[in-house]
Amino acid sequence: MKITDLLKKQSIQLNASPSTKDEAICHLADLMEASGNLRNKEQYIKDVLIREESGSTGLGMGLATPHAKSIGVKAPGLAAMTVPAGMDFESLDGEPSRLFFMIAAPEGEADTHVQVLANLATLIMDPAFKEALIKAQTVEGFLALIDVKEADQFKPKMTETEALAIVEQNVTPATTAAPQTTDTATNVTLANHYQVLAVTACPTGIAHTAMAAEALSRTAADMGISIKVEQNGASGVKDALTADDIAQADCIIVAADKSVPMARFNGKPLIQVKVADGINKAKELLTEATSGQAAIYKANGEDNTSSTVTANDSIGRQIYKHLMNGVSHMLPFVIGGGILIALAFLFDDFNPADPSKFGSGTELAAFFMKIGGASFSFMLPVLAGFIGMSIADRPGLAVGFVGGYLANAGGSGFLGALLAGFVAGYLMLLLKKAFSGLPHTLEGIKPVLLYPVLGVLLMGIIITFIINPPVGALNESLMNALKSMNTSSRVVIGLIFAGMMAVDMGGPVNKAAYVIGTGLLATGEYGVMAAVMAGGMVPPLAIALCTTFFPNRFTPAERKSGITNYIMGLSFITEGAIPFAAADPIRVIPSCIIGAAVAGALSMAFECTLRAPHGGIFVVPTIGNPLMYLGAILIGSVVTALLLAILKKPLKD
Repeated sequence: MKITDLLKKQSIQLNASPSTKDEAICHLADLMEASGNLRNKEQYIKDVLIREESGSTGLGMGLATPHAKSIGVKAPGLAAMTVPAGMDFESLDGEPSRLFFMIAAPEGEADTHVQVLANLATLIMDPAFKEALIKAQTVEGFLALIDVKEADQFKPKMTETEALAIVEQNVTPATTAAPQTTDTATNVTLANHYQVLAVTACPTGIAHTAMAAEALSRTAADMGISIKVEQNGASGVKDALTADDIAQADCIIVAADKSVPMARFNGKPLIQVKVADGINKAKELLTEATSGQAAIYKANGEDNTSSTVTANDSIGRQIYKHLMNGVSHMLPFVIGGGILIALAFLFDDFNPADPSKFGSGTELAAFFMKIGGASFSFMLPVLAGFIGMSIADRPGLAVGFVGGYLANAGGSGFLGALLAGFVAGYLMLLLKKAFSGLPHTLEGIKPVLLYPVLGVLLMGIIITFIINPPVGALNESLMNALKSMNTSSRVVIGLIFAGMMAVDMGGPVNKAAYVIGTGLLATGEYGVMAAVMAGGMVPPLAIALCTTFFPNRFTPAERKSGITNYIMGLSFITEGAIPFAAADPIRVIPSCIIGAAVAGALSMAFECTLRAPHGGIFVVPTIGNPLMYLGAILIGSVVTALLLAILKKPLKD
């Protein structure tokens, strides 16, 4: 595939004059839409602007490459624009931008087009080629210059007329090859060793990754330095550094905005910077790398990747990133376990004589229930473990796992597991600092003996004696208060019990309401159980509705996860909402409580009853006044979804 297969005539604008950055992005998006690459231009523009918030794509040297992976993209494509007079695009070097290439990539797709886009990113790093494109006066000449450059026939000072003549003579090779600058640069002293190694990586893995690699390689060739560059791109790792490469290299440059494997560089001189510095400060980086003054990188023996948390992040931002690391690893356990439990209810036969066994009454149902329950049992330890690991690398993992397990077993639920994760991470940082003065000969026993033994012990003490007791006391007092309530005030009771189901979504408050509801079944009171299940169904259903109708409030990953909450909500799997509540508790939990309380109050007002302790829509035959019951759940879910839409502003970050 050639670059011009993705860049169409209708997507090129020469001699444009946008006045602002937003205007330039919108104009480029219009050009992209003209070629039929977008299914939702507004969504794509939003995703491009979100990408800009994380760092300007005005790369400097007159270049800008606004881009995004987006669900608004139908097919990969390019749009181009020249602004000969230049404009302020908030470039990294502060200079005006004159040449724009907008890149559109479908969300979650990595295919041959990724390499084509990477090739373009490296081509436009050639100053002479860049100037030729800016001076082009016709779209045909602009495309001809690209074809000639891609065929490795571009010469300095070549005009668009000369490029058109070459294309018309049909001497351009039929197939395209990736730019060869990197290979030329890295083969300078291949027989001996590379003086400098580099790793480039950006979150999207297309433009900046390739452009940093090209800038470092081209500059190294000009300076007579042999270099090999590993690119951690969207389609995987290219030109991976080998153990022999690393052993013989004089210095390593890591220009990355995302996690890359770091432990392999232990004991080597290393320079770690943003990927943008690899593009704009290649000469300075290479000069420092060959000066012999670079600091020696010291891995702890347990870190596999560099942290995505940087010193420039605010405290709140750091906490959020640690939290999301735990939530993202917990999510598969929630989804897998929740859907399997739903299948257990689907394949079971309800027995009114023994409702407590619903979900395990048949062999097939019991099989699904066992596997789903096992998945759920790992959920909170994984949450705490990976929060701890995000903070303190591998030593925090085991300590967090233990803390999450003890929090769950001790009755403090997922809120306790959240605390356990952060306690584990910062506890291990304290231990690392405390043991930093030990002799170097004892370095090897830290990760295999000192950290796990003391970390697990201290975590057990903190969870058992500090975190769990107040939560347990709160739970017990809540249970006593509920038992003493007058059941004649049914609407109020329904409101309270259903609201409790959304407080901690599977934690002690949720369990307290559920236990009371199931206990009353034995006495012939079926209204409370109906309110309890309605309240438990609302949070995941509301999340699903909000991700569907207000998608710009959520990340692409959250939108995908939101779909599974339809299944979990309809199956009375409240835990499906936990990842969203954990990621944004201030907005999500109160909204869920209000919607769940509305559903429970309406369930009581409509005199709905439920004889089964679980099952969601799969037990509709056992529900009294089922249509009104489903209406109560729908109203409560809509209330929460609307509250979330109001409280959660469109994403800017």
